Amino acid sequence: MTQTTRTALQTMLNKVPEVTLAFWVIKVLSTTVGETGADYLAVNIGLGSTVTTGIMATLLGAALIAQIRMRRYVPWIYWLTVVLVSIVGTQITDALTDGLGVSLYASTSVFAVMLAAIFAVWYGVERTLSIHTIVTTRRELFYWTAILTTFALGTAAGDLATEALGLGFTVGVVVFGSLIALIWLAYTVGANAVLTFWLAYILTRPLGASIGDLLSQAREYGGAGFGTIYTSIAFLAVIALLVAFANTGQRQSREAA
Repeated sequence: MTQTTRTALQTMLNKVPEVTLAFWVIKVLSTTVGETGADYLAVNIGLGSTVTTGIMATLLGAALIAQIRMRRYVPWIYWLTVVLVSIVGTQITDALTDGLGVSLYASTSVFAVMLAAIFAVWYGVERTLSIHTIVTTRRELFYWTAILTTFALGTAAGDLATEALGLGFTVGVVVFGSLIALIWLAYTVGANAVLTFWLAYILTRPLGASIGDLLSQAREYGGAGFGTIYTSIAFLAVIALLVAFANTGQRQSREAA
């Protein structure tokens, strides 16, 4: 391996952020924005599911192109892509459920099978599913395909639990939060790091959606009644603040190097 190749690989490693507490906080917040933002655009503004999905998919495509073209991790581009993936993933599930009448049981099962197939192909080709090895464009494409599917699966599973099974938003937050806590405990006692990461990543989607619905939905539906616009703005502001800190930290690290 030449020095040029080693340098390129090391640069590519920086395209995916380190898995820290800030990573998980931003991830949960972005999933919440995906839930409330999609509802606001489709319902409150009145764009409808089809138009909202089309607009967000176009923006997502542009963000993905920018993300893939970068040679290093750029926080604002990466997390903008995650937020847009969250919105599009939500819209895909909502279009199937509300537009086509697909059962949440069916959509949850289909997305679970799709994600398993993506992981199987990814592992078969690359022999790893670790996010610390996203060092080629092909691996990054596998990564973002899996990410989009986790959001669609998480939306379907979250809606299945809170709506179809009648758990409600508050219980949904407790259940999904507890499952993530159990996964973290398993990781601390030696469970496979890659497996526990992806399980937690999938579950942050229904957790974030439950939080978003709990805060934004009207009181008569079991929510706090803050509305989708105020919830979305508040969470976007926190995301922007955390990403700004990440940008500052990255810049200082490069200067120190």
